[in-house]
Amino acid sequence: MSEQADIAESFLRELQDRICAAIEAIDGKARFQEDAWTRPAGGGGRTRVLRDGAIFEQAGVNFSRVSGTQLPPSATAHRPDLAGGGFIATGVSLVLHPRNPYIPTTHANVRYFEASKEGVEPVWWFGGGFDLTPFYPFDEDVRHWHGVARDLCRPYGEDVYDRYKRWCDEYFFLKHRNETRGVGGLFYDDLNEGGFERCLDFTRDVGQGFLDAYLPIVERRRDTPHGERERQFQLYRRGRYVEFNLVYDRGTLFGLQSGGRTESILMSLPPQVRFEYAYAPDAGSDEARLYEYLKPRDWV
Repeated sequence: MSEQADIAESFLRELQDRICAAIEAIDGKARFQEDAWTRPAGGGGRTRVLRDGAIFEQAGVNFSRVSGTQLPPSATAHRPDLAGGGFIATGVSLVLHPRNPYIPTTHANVRYFEASKEGVEPVWWFGGGFDLTPFYPFDEDVRHWHGVARDLCRPYGEDVYDRYKRWCDEYFFLKHRNETRGVGGLFYDDLNEGGFERCLDFTRDVGQGFLDAYLPIVERRRDTPHGERERQFQLYRRGRYVEFNLVYDRGTLFGLQSGGRTESILMSLPPQVRFEYAYAPDAGSDEARLYEYLKPRDWV
């Protein structure tokens, strides 16, 4: 099945290049620095991080392809029959942390996975999606974000957007806070229905559609005036990103359990963040308004 992994890897490397070029162009100041790394147990990747830009305080866009003879526990939680088997995993993952609190933080990921074990039928699947985490949300931005997601899903079935939007709402839910991480988007996993080419096409559309969904929001909000109050709220809310990634995120767990490069895995964390005990925004404030958005709703 490695020929399929090679095809997926070629697409993913090109996607990393395309997204990095688009982020550099809109930022206009900073450029990505690349760290190429290898994994002793098999594989490696390209970690690219942009820091101290005009728009982005930090932006990380990772490509990796790793392989091994022993699937980590996070990969077999839903497929215990594959425990002890070998694997190939390749993907692109990104997290963008803007400077301006009125520009949302965002995350996207697309990936391909193969698993094999003697006596068990080999399997492959795609996964991925994108989600949006605003601090000061605007309805037109969220509707645009979900409109792009809906439109790219439409050729693959009328129910695809609804299913993957719901999956995103459920996945990016902080149970201990009783709130979603943001306003959602798309999330899917274990996708092999319809064959390799169809699943690759859908994953390609998700990866490329991310830029169509996000860049117009950046352009719309990049010059919005803000002060120390908004900055402090942004830093506080970034703490939710830390909580989710370290407590719930399956990609973070897989990377650490499979012996990936720690700096690359944790590049998703914000460069600056603050925690405040028992914080509560003032009633009726713009900060309090955010919490109305941190529960699933229909946007399009």
